[in-house]
Amino acid sequence: MKPGTVFFKMSGSGNDFIVVDGRFAGVADFTPSAIAAACDRRLGIGADGVILLDPEAPAGAHFTFRYWNSDGSEGPMCGNGALCATRLAAAIELAPPEGDVVFATAAGLHRGRVREGRAMIDLPDCPAPRTVEVPLQAGESVPMFAEPSVPHLVLQVGDVETVDVAGRGPTLRFDGLLPPGGANVNWIAALDDGSWRMRTYERGVEGETLACGTGAVACAVVLAATTSARSPTRLWTRSRMPLDVSWTRRGGAFTNLSLSGDARTVYKGTAQELVIPTTT
Repeated sequence: MKPGTVFFKMSGSGNDFIVVDGRFAGVADFTPSAIAAACDRRLGIGADGVILLDPEAPAGAHFTFRYWNSDGSEGPMCGNGALCATRLAAAIELAPPEGDVVFATAAGLHRGRVREGRAMIDLPDCPAPRTVEVPLQAGESVPMFAEPSVPHLVLQVGDVETVDVAGRGPTLRFDGLLPPGGANVNWIAALDDGSWRMRTYERGVEGETLACGTGAVACAVVLAATTSARSPTRLWTRSRMPLDVSWTRRGGAFTNLSLSGDARTVYKGTAQELVIPTTT
């Protein structure tokens, strides 16, 4: 990010992002080192990732959603980031204030909208989750892999508060039975009211985040396949803010997938002198 770059600091249920209007900044400005510097919580702005709303987009899309994790690696999509982008695009007139916002991602076209102050996105169809034989610890069960635009491992536990996310995440996320590049790891536990609590270790951040949008979708798909969970399903994130997932199940696949949750602009700022570490 060049000095003088205007950005929006946004939060999607506690999953936080630096969002930039691509009409005033180019893709070339977002190098891995610059992104890592911007996301640094002590020497930079601080965020789980960086989003560029690129006006260069295929026909039918208002913009291309470009997403980088806090370590500078590029991701195919980000659910909470897409909720934030949906809300911001209309506010900065990159998309119409009314109606659907259509954006392209490396995982395909997505569609979003804002209803009564709450952002919602539609996701492409998701294949049925599959069981994976990863090594489990006491209390973990039903390990399943699902890929709603982003790869996820989901495990069910009795209480998410007992999970050693920092200790378990790095091992599970790179398990050899997962796709190249690994996956995000989610733990879910049932609550008495029929909702679920979740915690997520995110690849690219390489740590626990306060929420994960595609993780919530992956959890919902797994729950639909393994329990009596019905659409819509509510998942409570680490921030104690809810994400709601709805779907239609057709055979083993899941269609009409949608995710809704909180998306807000925390502040608008101008990047100045970011500290970009150098290797010695």
